[in-house]
Amino acid sequence: MSGPRLILSTMKRIPLLALALLAGCDKQPYPPTQRGLEILAPNAFPTAPAEEAAPEEAAPAVEAPATPAATPGTPTPAPTPAPTPAPPTAPTPTPAAAPATSGQLPTPAHLPDIAQYLPVTEKIHALVLEKADNPPDAVSMKVYTETVPAAKGATIDLVPVPGGEVILGSPAGEADRQENEGPPVKVTVDPFWIGKYEMTWDVYRAFMENGKARNKDGTLNRDSIILTPEPPEAKDGETLVDIVSQPTPPYVPMHFEMGEGYGAGWPAIAMTHHAASKFCEWLSAQTGHYYRLPTEAEWEFACRAGSTTAFSFGDDPSKLGDYAWFEANAEFTYQKVGKKKPNAWGIHDMHGNVSEWCLDAYLPDAYAKWENGAKNPWHPAVNRYPHVTRGGHYFQGGPETLRSAARIPSEPAWKAIDPQNPKSIWYLTSCQFIGFRVVRPLAVPDVKEMHRMWNTGPGPSE
Repeated sequence: MSGPRLILSTMKRIPLLALALLAGCDKQPYPPTQRGLEILAPNAFPTAPAEEAAPEEAAPAVEAPATPAATPGTPTPAPTPAPTPAPPTAPTPTPAAAPATSGQLPTPAHLPDIAQYLPVTEKIHALVLEKADNPPDAVSMKVYTETVPAAKGATIDLVPVPGGEVILGSPAGEADRQENEGPPVKVTVDPFWIGKYEMTWDVYRAFMENGKARNKDGTLNRDSIILTPEPPEAKDGETLVDIVSQPTPPYVPMHFEMGEGYGAGWPAIAMTHHAASKFCEWLSAQTGHYYRLPTEAEWEFACRAGSTTAFSFGDDPSKLGDYAWFEANAEFTYQKVGKKKPNAWGIHDMHGNVSEWCLDAYLPDAYAKWENGAKNPWHPAVNRYPHVTRGGHYFQGGPETLRSAARIPSEPAWKAIDPQNPKSIWYLTSCQFIGFRVVRPLAVPDVKEMHRMWNTGPGPSE
């Protein structure tokens, strides 16, 4: 897929390019917002095979803030904000013996340990086990609301997903089916909770603008040299939440003038796969509940909500307007979460609004690599690109991109205008339609699995 073509209006060209360059610096303040960005994105429904990138490393690599963006993805945008998705990251978890129900996700033996960051995971794991408030089985799981102390008491609503069998992929006769959606495979997924809505700015902003001087890799910067990682150890009144790797501040507003800025209820966007994973670690450190990104199997299981049709509500794309924000009705801007009908399990915006990160690496033949009956399958990443995104989005693409089985790989072009070398591990400067939602497995994994799932790593290079 070709990279995005960025078109700047004549009067805005110099200021915007200047901001793009400034975004490569680690700064605290926010400059004035810039307007006049247009993007002509390439095809948004890629079928390109997983591209080989530099081998990935599991711990955050040096990085910095973000800048306004253009985007790669499909048709053409319109005024003000315009999107393009972001780059993914590397491999992840390991098997584990955990309390209560469910088995563990299989973990490849070749994944490296990230010893420097393991002490943080150990502390969070101990906190989760100490809290020990998971119900004994799936039948006892209930809808609940998680309060996030570091986000000024903002909340996240979570819906229980019972676990069970699901047929991943689409049948050969499904309209607009892509080759990367088959062959269909029946797998088993353990119980978990999933965000009722996509993650919103009122929660995510507290992680992004965490108020601490940080190195490019997200560790606390105590020596005033942002290029040198420092041990994640709490000192001088610092808390466990403080020592979780977190972003350097973006230099420009990451809402790109959409919606009501960082207002409550608007989906958070343009974070890398690595940033989304670290958010989950940050959230776990303050709540005592284990959160992470959903595997691709978990995401599709939750999206389908028991259905076997092209969409969670059936096969008729004419009904999409009741369930999804997409190119035909969103006017090239994201919308507040939860304004469309939910699926049968009460989960909103699984079709459209913003695309969502999954934990897995993108493989065009992913399902062919799994046997029927596989339990909690997933594909850990070994390279920085590509990772799987799901659900489709507001900016480009028709009904074919919003189907339950549709899979879109991330790519380097999603950071096209990031001037840094290496590029930021936190922000997708050319992608304004990628977000995520969290899951909380019913079974708490062991330390090793928990650690790997949060530290798949941004990779050493683009």
